[in-house]
Amino acid sequence: MVDLTDLGVAAIRDGVREGDFTARSVAEAFVAKVAKAKLLNAFIVETPDHALAAADAADAARAAGEVPKPLAGVPIGMKDLFCTKGTATTAASRILEGFVPPYESAVSERLFNAGAGMLGKLNMDQFAMGSSNETSAFGNVISPWRRKGADGIGSNAALAPGGSSGGSSAAVSARLCPGATGTDTGGSIRQPAAFTGISGIKPTYGRCSRWGTIAFASSLDQAGPMARDVRDLAIMLEAMAGFDARDATSLQLDVPGWEAGLSGDLKGKRVGIPKEYRVDDMPEEIDALWQQGIAWLRDAGAEIVEVSLPHTRYALPAYYIIAPAEASSNLARYDGVRYGLRDLPAGAGLQDMYAATRADGFGAEVKRRILIGTYVLSAGFYDAYFTQAAKIRTLIARDFEQAWARCDVLLAPTAPSAAFALGKKSADPLAMYLNDVFTVPSSLAGLPAMSVPGGVDKDGLPLGLQIIGKPLDEQGVLNAGLAIEQRAGFVAQPEAWW
Repeated sequence: MVDLTDLGVAAIRDGVREGDFTARSVAEAFVAKVAKAKLLNAFIVETPDHALAAADAADAARAAGEVPKPLAGVPIGMKDLFCTKGTATTAASRILEGFVPPYESAVSERLFNAGAGMLGKLNMDQFAMGSSNETSAFGNVISPWRRKGADGIGSNAALAPGGSSGGSSAAVSARLCPGATGTDTGGSIRQPAAFTGISGIKPTYGRCSRWGTIAFASSLDQAGPMARDVRDLAIMLEAMAGFDARDATSLQLDVPGWEAGLSGDLKGKRVGIPKEYRVDDMPEEIDALWQQGIAWLRDAGAEIVEVSLPHTRYALPAYYIIAPAEASSNLARYDGVRYGLRDLPAGAGLQDMYAATRADGFGAEVKRRILIGTYVLSAGFYDAYFTQAAKIRTLIARDFEQAWARCDVLLAPTAPSAAFALGKKSADPLAMYLNDVFTVPSSLAGLPAMSVPGGVDKDGLPLGLQIIGKPLDEQGVLNAGLAIEQRAGFVAQPEAWW
């Protein structure tokens, strides 16, 4: 008998529609698995009642002969950055302690309207600031993967699941849910997907509404799905995307049929290889996988061309000026007055309350970025830092525009390494920030980009390949990802130890 938790989004959707199993049995299987996986710390809040209620609704609709909803019978995990009506939402920060939204985010609303049930709220880096899921006020998320030595014996060192969507990546990889939501500001869907051997896509900026999603950097934040394969991503993205008048940056465009348009045949397509992504000291295994990815796409019928993105080297410093600047503005609303944590020392005045609440409520990394952002926006430094970074962002976007004259998509590594041990880089913020070196440029340009697993390193840990596409060409990105997926034949998964 098949283990229902081994099934992905498409298999569950189709199985429920065909009557191979009930939605209730699927939900119960995942609820039980989530309850047993406490050691991973992937969930902040578990919501079994929500998942079971959605499952019962799907079964009742099928019994009544109703047209099935797109995600009927599919239970998912929800990153704790999305406000969920009646369920605590904290952005993994103490400063939102006790906050229960009276409204639904646009993304969660769309998914629930499509029939999905929610298994719980997933742990993450606090306010989406981090690359290892070590900044959460609720403790580290632990990757389900373990390093294997030359003798094949696993290491006990706890590994990072990537960040900021580390709870999402760990939960999908560990088969605690078939799919999950993530957000990507500078790589926070793609890097954790690469670390845990799953797929994840950041759509074009504006494809998914940001309404009801707790903001980090408003001009960069974009929601996207994380799942086990490309088809599952296409299914989830169709349900998540769409115009929303409540979000001024939402694109007023019809949602394409991405699943129906999937094809691994790339004949007539050109794949660009950005020469600037060949960074110093790139691990041999990352470069070897990149070369293998080139061979796979050539086998799929694509023409391979080299392109130049000359301002790539400025992307990371520009990002770490723009993102903290926007964060310092967005996070100013957390003051202890209206909701969340309030720290009111005896005899304190209003300013004292502000200071005490923020000191206790925000974590060290969030404070660091608020301070950086406030500094670069200050009167004496605005032009020297923020204005210059904005100009660099324009030049980076122009580099991509010029590259599209020569190619249809770009291929690059997703991350500069496989997953590293928890604690290894937490004391060195600059080393941590370098995890975003391959993902930040496309975020600054607002382009669709995805990570797909391509293989494992010598220690048996997953490695990902990244596809970057033209604005609004999620189909081209998904198709190139599918071509890699079909040829890579990636079937590795973590051995349950939790």
